[in-house]
Amino acid sequence: MSRAQVIAMLPLLILAATPVVLMVGVAFRRSHAATAVLSLAGLAAALASLRTAAAAAPIQVTPLLMIDAYALFYTGLILSATIPVVLLSWGYFEGRTRRPEEFYILVLVAALGSAVLASANHFISLFLGLELLSVSLYAMIAYLHWRDLPVEAGIKYLILAAASAAFLLFGMALIYAELGTMEFGAMRFDAATNTHPAILLPALALIIAGIGFKLAVVPFHMWTPDVYEGAPAPAAAFIATVSKGAMLALLLRFFYGSGAHGYE
Repeated sequence: MSRAQVIAMLPLLILAATPVVLMVGVAFRRSHAATAVLSLAGLAAALASLRTAAAAAPIQVTPLLMIDAYALFYTGLILSATIPVVLLSWGYFEGRTRRPEEFYILVLVAALGSAVLASANHFISLFLGLELLSVSLYAMIAYLHWRDLPVEAGIKYLILAAASAAFLLFGMALIYAELGTMEFGAMRFDAATNTHPAILLPALALIIAGIGFKLAVVPFHMWTPDVYEGAPAPAAAFIATVSKGAMLALLLRFFYGSGAHGYE
């Protein structure tokens, strides 16, 4: 990896390092205040590094990630929306649980997954970012595990998210079988040159269904009432803002990067 690629990835690297630092700190001494402050410091550092990363953009970091103005813009939005979630978490969990520190780690890992989605240029990075986000959300929703509503909401989200991931993977498999590539920019959705163009329509439908679940668009919105009611307020705030913003960034990147928006 070149120096320019490392500079371009600074926001992601800082965002990945912060939860590691938090985990080490929590292992030695638990402190709600220190964990919240370190979380905010990591997010602020990642936000400040966007200016440095912009100097190296646009640049492709392996076939998996494209760091350009689009990715950095959405990464900035993700970081800016995560900071209020951390601030909300401080007031919400103070006095509600004796072990609130792990929630901040989950928030940062979910933010990392969201930032990866904003930079994804390949089906593999798409799925890795999606799973980083999803697994963190499962735990965030059911964090108050001694209450029935959060656990019920977490289980419902887990089951439906697993089903949506299956739709997404099946759509990816069909596109790879037809086009022979997983990189968005190398895909060519042209009915005149594809041997089996009819495969691409159900493939795109499956991918839209998988992404539509995360965006809670009709008719994939059935999970939202139970999850928003049962999840802790910071988790619900994260799902309503950061999670949906990351999936929208991914959807636009995929459709315009691959040319699928013009497919007939």
